[in-house]
Amino acid sequence: MQTFSKALGALLLLALPWSVQAESGPVFELRTYTAHEGKLADLNQRFTDHTARLFERHGMKNIGYWIPTDGELATNTIIYILAHSDREAAEKSWQGFSEDPEWQAAYTKSRENGPLVKHIDSVFMSATEYSRIQ
Repeated sequence: MQTFSKALGALLLLALPWSVQAESGPVFELRTYTAHEGKLADLNQRFTDHTARLFERHGMKNIGYWIPTDGELATNTIIYILAHSDREAAEKSWQGFSEDPEWQAAYTKSRENGPLVKHIDSVFMSATEYSRIQ
């Protein structure tokens, strides 16, 4: 799963229309969520209604969101990439996000019929000098 996420992230980054030096610019975070059985639609709804907007409020840039198209991953997985100005900014953004009362309310409400997320993988990445992203 983690290898799949890393490979997908690398391919998706190459498709974006920007350039960057390997040692400069933002830090990207590739996140893979594995939903509990039957909870993918609810998790997508939470991202649509709350999460993506709240990420932006807290300084995280939404690069993109994907659902795999093959096998079991198509039924239980969301993969997305966020951009942060640096690792310190990422830490501050995640702290602010987790403490946001609107997020806490949305999170609590979304779990009324059980938790949505079984597992989260997070990988921080910097773009190579030949990437088309900045």
